[in-house]
This record gives sequence, C-alpha cells and structure tokens, in this order.
Amino acid sequence: MPPHTFQSPTFGQLSESQVVNHIQAFVTAQRERAYRLIVGTDSLPSNGHGSYLVTAIVLHRVGRGGIYFWQRQLVKRLPTLRDRMYAEALASISMAQRLEQQASLQPLVRSNLEIHVDVGEAGPTREMIQEIVGMIVAHGYLAKIKPDSFAASKVADRHTIPVPHLAFASVAVRQS
Repeated sequence: MPPHTFQSPTFGQLSESQVVNHIQAFVTAQRERAYRLIVGTDSLPSNGHGSYLVTAIVLHRVGRGGIYFWQRQLVKRLPTLRDRMYAEALASISMAQRLEQQASLQPLVRSNLEIHVDVGEAGPTREMIQEIVGMIVAHGYLAKIKPDSFAASKVADRHTIPVPHLAFASVAVRQS
C-alpha cells in the first residue's frame, strides 16, 4: 500500500484527501449529532523483518454508529514492547496532527479528538501508562487506555495481520 493510502470497509482504498472528504460528508449529513473523532494504532511484529503498524481513524456519530479508515505500514524492527508502545503512540499523534492541519476538520478536531492507546492496567503495559498518556496529553490530545481504547485495541488490531495472497489450487473430485 503506498504511503498515505487508507482502506475502508465502506469505501475501499482511499487517499488521505478522500478520507477527509468522507469525514466531512458524514458529519454534514447529520450536523445536529454529536461526534467523536478517534485515532488509535496497534502493532504486530513481523518475523524479524519489522513491525506492522496499523493506524485507524474512527468517526463515531454518538448513538448512531460510525465509519472508520485504516492504514498499515511496515516499520523497522521494534525490539521491545516499550518500543512498540511508543511507536504506536507516536503514529497516532502524527495522524492526529495531520488531521488537525486539514482546515475543514479543525472544528471537529479541536473539540472532539481522542487518541486511543493499547495500554492498560491489567497487562505488561501497565508500567507505561503514565509516560504514554503524558506524551499524548503534552501534545494537546485526550488519551484513552484499555478497556476504553477500542480504536487501537479493536479496530486497528483487526487489521494488523496482512491478508495473504491466496492462490487457487486445483482439486480432484472423485466420482463414486
């Protein structure tokens, strides 16, 4: 996937500007509704070749569903869990900043943007909560952790494993 190319289960493959247009259209369709714009990233090591980072942009129309977009990139090897958690947080911050630069999205971003991080009280990432959340808050964003970080732990997570290219194999059917 080329850089800045996104996928959407609703709209297919999109450029970043098309994502922005779909976000605008979704909000414009029901302006009276409340919205949450959420960015979350998850990662998966890839057989020593690097790690897949998947960043999801979720637009939640509160009480009425939502849409999401995601992009996957293969980054250099991230040897420790701490390295992966920081890479995930930095990818989300970078995406939030890119969204913030879109003039048409600024009102939505300023008041409704959240960054979801895949850290929580119950696992090995509990020691990193303060530093990761602190970094996000220092950039001016609201941070959510597990179990409230669905954009990272559910949406982005479901796209971390690349779908293999399948080949058709002939199958012999035995007639009885």
